[in-house]
Amino acid sequence: MPVFSYKTIKTSSEGKFKEKGSAFLAFAFPVETEREVKEHVAVLKKKFFDARHHCFAYVLGSEKDRVRAFDDDEPNHSAGTPILGQIKAKDLTNVLIVVVRYFGGMKLGVGGLMAAYKAAAQHALNQVEIEDRDVMVDIAIQYKYEDTPQIMRLVKDFDLRIISQHYETACTMEVKLKLRDQEKFQEKIEFLRAMKILVETTAK
Repeated sequence: MPVFSYKTIKTSSEGKFKEKGSAFLAFAFPVETEREVKEHVAVLKKKFFDARHHCFAYVLGSEKDRVRAFDDDEPNHSAGTPILGQIKAKDLTNVLIVVVRYFGGMKLGVGGLMAAYKAAAQHALNQVEIEDRDVMVDIAIQYKYEDTPQIMRLVKDFDLRIISQHYETACTMEVKLKLRDQEKFQEKIEFLRAMKILVETTAK
């Protein structure tokens, strides 16, 4: 079954946890690509250059099929895995959480580290609103200028999000369409063609 919607965070947020002198600063971000992940991590590494560890985890894609947990020299699975666990616990995707640790001089042990990274990540997620988002598909529409009113009705009826449009003899429009509406959208396109309105659509 196709996935028509997913849960993610609405905005960025921060959290904090302290244990035996160590400070765990957590930062949650809505992201869609690995490039965004790298950019956020790089900014935090630069800002908190004097911290010992910059651990993170993320889940990307409506299918939640791009996943990574990074311990940054903490013991294996003591940092990235508990951070990832908090993202999965709330059934989220397109989310990155980075936890910056300042060592306080006392070792916490693997169990203590796991609990601390979990608590910091949880605190960050508890500060932000979670929302449902529709899975979108990119569509390119080509049509004649005189058919613009029918195309704009199409935009309204299917709540299409216009990314770009060019008005010439042959017009083009790039839009985002809700995946759940794709079948009905194609039926409407076929109906317009039957009415002698020449419309071509291409999945991007």
